[in-house]
Amino acid sequence: MSTPTVDSEFSFELLVCRWAELGWHPTAASSDGADGAPVIVSRQLGTQRRRWDTIVIECDPAGLAARREFGDRAIDGELLPIVRHAPAEWAYYRDALPDPGYPWRYVREAIHRAAARGLVEKRKNGNRIEIRRKRPYPDWVRRIVAVENKPDLDASAAAALSDQLEHDVETALADEVWLATGRTGDRVEPALLRQFPVEAGVLTFDFAGPGVDADAATVDWLPSELDAAAPSERFDAAEKARRRRLIAERAYGKGWRSITETMRPDCRWFEVARAGRGIVPVCGAKGRCQTESECSSRCGSFEPEPPQWRTKGWPIDGGPGQGVRELLERRRERARRR
Repeated sequence: MSTPTVDSEFSFELLVCRWAELGWHPTAASSDGADGAPVIVSRQLGTQRRRWDTIVIECDPAGLAARREFGDRAIDGELLPIVRHAPAEWAYYRDALPDPGYPWRYVREAIHRAAARGLVEKRKNGNRIEIRRKRPYPDWVRRIVAVENKPDLDASAAAALSDQLEHDVETALADEVWLATGRTGDRVEPALLRQFPVEAGVLTFDFAGPGVDADAATVDWLPSELDAAAPSERFDAAEKARRRRLIAERAYGKGWRSITETMRPDCRWFEVARAGRGIVPVCGAKGRCQTESECSSRCGSFEPEPPQWRTKGWPIDGGPGQGVRELLERRRERARRR
């Protein structure tokens, strides 16, 4: 298939994520991210009140290497306090761990899960459960950057986006907030004329050309550094730190190529196509990039792969759908290992 037209927020979002892997940080003025340090890029993450389109985790190289020792899966909110506070020597778990604020029986269940995953060690000492760490949990995150993607910035979209960016600046869960939008070529880009908080940076992209490259973005407005360590009106400092750790963990486990978990690559019409150095999903029945919501078993064009594709002579073991899953998983793993 020829280079697809980026005609949806979803495909725009995927290409922004790929650009971030290739070219972060967009300015040489930043001391973090511009020095070749690794980044983890994820999408559709956040809190109960706010979900960001793209998340960039700027990582400490040594810390990221130490985090890999805990495996590739995210460490969730119940397991993370156990992993972080497990002592170097055997200790009764209620003496070693901070008060969770909910019944300890749930902590015991989480300890069993953590031990089953090899994150900590546990043993019975009489009728007591003791725990011991296997390795210290590292401080692997330097900064968290939030990017909101809106390729077509009409007046109604800008009004809704302004409230979202104001929320991001006020809560300061991220160290930096950006708006990514399509480039119009106007003398003054429309994004600069909208009522957005001045603390949010503006990036413009043109994916209609040769596609994704490390220099595909133009910086039209530089963001302000937010004080992510300070309390806000919504969170105290400890709660902000906890939420930031969880966001980083979810980004580490999920990445941005997890689209096959919500789409149907086992459909005979599902394809992937190159857009420069990026890859986007394409629907052969629709003849264009589809969205996650369109690509489901409820789609009127959905057809399961013919069984012979998976069993007779196809060069990919398990069929093309399984091949797409394995391709994206290998790329997600490569991003974690950089």
